[in-house]
Amino acid sequence: MNNFSDVLIIILVVLSVVLAVLYYINKKSTRKMIQAQDFIENNRTTVQIFIIDKRQEKPSPSNLPKAVYEQMPKTTKMRKANLVRAKIGPQITTLICDKPVYNVLPVKKSIKVDLAGMYIIGVTGMNLEDKKKKTMTEKMSASLNRKLSNK
Repeated sequence: MNNFSDVLIIILVVLSVVLAVLYYINKKSTRKMIQAQDFIENNRTTVQIFIIDKRQEKPSPSNLPKAVYEQMPKTTKMRKANLVRAKIGPQITTLICDKPVYNVLPVKKSIKVDLAGMYIIGVTGMNLEDKKKKTMTEKMSASLNRKLSNK
């Protein structure tokens, strides 16, 4: 009986330490996320760009500027990123964006986007819902809804 209570106490202590560490990490990452959002909002500009191509691949010094690549965390370097090669004025650069924005960006077209540094925040003057790739069931339900609303 005494042995069981010792094991239970050890398990509770280890569990409380793990929860405390997770709480600290969450608080730290939340603080970083808020700082990043503030930076994005302060540096947002609307720019006309021509999208040359887009691809999902791991960041490397060959497809990103060397200074940017060196500042990236190791976890970000190991994951695939949504990279967009675009012409901004006379300069061709590689930009990064989130999955929802990446899905609606048209290739070989000139569009207006909101930029914060090298990060594409969103597409301006374009309805994102209409441009996103739809599954067959979404297309069928949309056409059925249009037919029903026309009657």
